[in-house]
Amino acid sequence: VQLQASGGGLVQAGGSLRLSCAASGRTFSTYYMGWFRQAPGKEREFLAAINWSGGSTDYADSVKGRFTISRDNAKNSVYLQMNSLKPEDTAVYYCAAARWLTGWGTKSGHEPNRYEYWGQGTQVTVSS
Repeated sequence: VQLQASGGGLVQAGGSLRLSCAASGRTFSTYYMGWFRQAPGKEREFLAAINWSGGSTDYADSVKGRFTISRDNAKNSVYLQMNSLKPEDTAVYYCAAARWLTGWGTKSGHEPNRYEYWGQGTQVTVSS
């Protein structure tokens, strides 16, 4: 599956952005989807994940209550609604796909190497 992330940009602190990730292929609905971010000099960080049906979600503590992941299998797309953005949210944001995801809801399941396919990333910059 090929992934294309979009929707990044420059926003003031307290603002909102909605990221989108469009996937190719007919099997999108069978993949777990996740969002990660990576700031300069830092490791790639798990943000949120959603199961194949959209019925179960998982969030990092750092974004819980501010970010919402969702998916539309009819449109082969996954989204990340980001509210109450902070300057420390500045990073490149990536979407990723996993056919099988062990350790769902645990730290192990948040590891980037659990995901097989990655989008190219979209820059989010939050000004203070």
